Amino acid sequence: MRRPRRRPPLFWRGSMTTSKLAAAALAAALAAPASAQTAIKFATLAPEGSTWMKVMTALSNDLAKATAGKLRFKFYPGGISGDEKDVVKKIRIGQLHCAGFTGVGMGEMAPETRLLDAPWLFRSRAELEDIRSMFAEDFEAALDKGGVILLGWTDLGSVYIFSKRPISAIEDMRKSRMWVWEGDPIAEAAYKALAVNPVPLSVVDVMQSLQTGMIDAVYGPPLGVLALQWHSKLKHIYPVPMAEATGAVLLSRKFFDSLPGDQQKTLKELSARHLRRLNDLTNAENDKALETLRKQGLALAANPGAETMKRYEELGTAARKDLVGKLFSAGLLGKVEKELASLRARTVKKS
Repeated sequence: MRRPRRRPPLFWRGSMTTSKLAAAALAAALAAPASAQTAIKFATLAPEGSTWMKVMTALSNDLAKATAGKLRFKFYPGGISGDEKDVVKKIRIGQLHCAGFTGVGMGEMAPETRLLDAPWLFRSRAELEDIRSMFAEDFEAALDKGGVILLGWTDLGSVYIFSKRPISAIEDMRKSRMWVWEGDPIAEAAYKALAVNPVPLSVVDVMQSLQTGMIDAVYGPPLGVLALQWHSKLKHIYPVPMAEATGAVLLSRKFFDSLPGDQQKTLKELSARHLRRLNDLTNAENDKALETLRKQGLALAANPGAETMKRYEELGTAARKDLVGKLFSAGLLGKVEKELASLRARTVKKS
């Protein structure tokens, strides 16, 4: 006689039901759309503990509060996700969503934005801010075409040359083992105009190369040079800024579009507010950093005369022309230079 099939005890039947529900929940979670994601994976070269990271952490905390914990940042600071070109690739494949870029990474997304980093174009931070504001639509359209949206511009500071040996003229640069960020067309064009043959390296290789003597001169904003500890291997500062460096916090358009509308709005509003604060802090700290570097023993060379400054601006014009068609159009360059000339004329008239 066939024995009747025994049913599992009640407690086991409940456990099986729970297991099925858990499996269903897991499957639903794995199949959930991007809008259900709570972590915006953010990478930057800025080290942990820097002003950059402090402001971004505050932004993440405010974002979590405003969205009831549904949206926050997950950070990958200090270059642990690689150089900026590596980060760009990771954003494009969805491994990362967002990053704080210098012009190098930003230019990978939208080459036109590199005009803001052009050598010896701006004479002051104010000029940069005015031009960036006037041409915001052009630059944001270029970024959108590159698959990212702008959460906010970031001021990186005036870019100086720092060296082991004294530099007081272009001829001294030609005798130095100058570093150039590998694959940076703006810096390459500047050095080409100066007739300097630099050593191309990734940012993450600079410190070791200073230690080994592979390079003996670098460029960057004072705050960046201090934060990355490069100054510990250097002794001199050349006082003529090569550029007013611009960066940006950029977010994958695909990821942004996957978020609910209310989260999009909150993210943009909070980012704009916190990044304005970051710029205020960065500009003040760059000024302090230059003084700190001097107090720590780096010698500031004498300012060159008006003729030398005129020569640098001529070299800058040549470098920008060399980049037409490679990074930006002749039309965009012409409009920016025309507006810049008008700004300077109005400034002279007011004074």
